[in-house]
Amino acid sequence: MIETLPLFHCIAGQPVVVLGVGEAAEAKRRLVERAGGLVVEDLQEGIDKGARLAFIAHEADTAAEADAIRARCAGLLVNATDRPALCDFTVPSILDRSPVLVAIGTGGASAGLAKQLRLRLEQILPQSLGALASALGKARSALRARFPDAGERRRALDAALGIGGELDVLSEAAEGRVEQWLSGAEPLPAGVVEIVLRSADPEDLTLREARLMGSADVVAFEAGVPVQILDRARADASRVAVAPGPVPAGQGLIVVLRSKPKTT
Repeated sequence: MIETLPLFHCIAGQPVVVLGVGEAAEAKRRLVERAGGLVVEDLQEGIDKGARLAFIAHEADTAAEADAIRARCAGLLVNATDRPALCDFTVPSILDRSPVLVAIGTGGASAGLAKQLRLRLEQILPQSLGALASALGKARSALRARFPDAGERRRALDAALGIGGELDVLSEAAEGRVEQWLSGAEPLPAGVVEIVLRSADPEDLTLREARLMGSADVVAFEAGVPVQILDRARADASRVAVAPGPVPAGQGLIVVLRSKPKTT
C-alpha cells in the first residue's frame, strides 16, 4: 500500500498562497513561480482569488498551525514546512527533463534522501529524454492510426521503449528515431503467459517477467499470490482471481501468476 497519492498539479496562471519569511519561504516561492503559478502572500487574498494550494513556512509553530487550519477550512490543500502533521501534501524532489518530470517523495520522512535519489537518477536519465517525450507526443495521431487497438499500441511502445528497444529511454539518440520506428512497427502477439513465482519478493521477478506484468491487459492470479507482486502490474490492468488450471485465451495480453510451487 502507498501512503500518499502522487499527483501532478497544474498551477500555471493560478494563484498559490505562500506565507512566511526566510529561506524556506523563498524556496517555495521559487518553486511556485517555476511552475508558472502566481504567488499570493496574503492568505485572505488567496482565498478570495480562489487559490487551491497554500505553502506555509512560518517559523513559529502557533502561526503555522493557525494559518494551516484557516487555509484548510477555506478548502485549500496545505503544505507546512517541516511540520508533516499539518500537511495535506508534501513537495517531492524534482528531476526535470521537461516535459518529463520525475518526482521523488519520502512522505516527509527525509528530504535529504529524496535529494540523493534525484542526484543518482540525474546521472542515469539522459537530457534527451524530454525531446523523446515531445517526439512521441507529436506522433500520437500517427501512432493511433497505425495501432488503433489500445492494447497493441501499448505493447508496441513497451517493446520500443524498453531495454535494447529502438526507442530505449536511456539512449541519447532515441528521439531522432521515432518516425523511422513508427514507419516499420508491427503489432506484437498477444495471448496467455504464465509466471510461476519463486518467492513473495517482487525483486525476484526477472526483467522479462516485470516487463510482461507492466504490459499486461489482464492479470489472472491464483490464491496466495501476494499483493506486492500484483502491485507490479499496470494500475489499470484488469485483475481476475482464478483457480489452478488452464486459463482460456482472450483479447490482449493475459499474464497468469501461479503461486510459489510447494516443496516436498
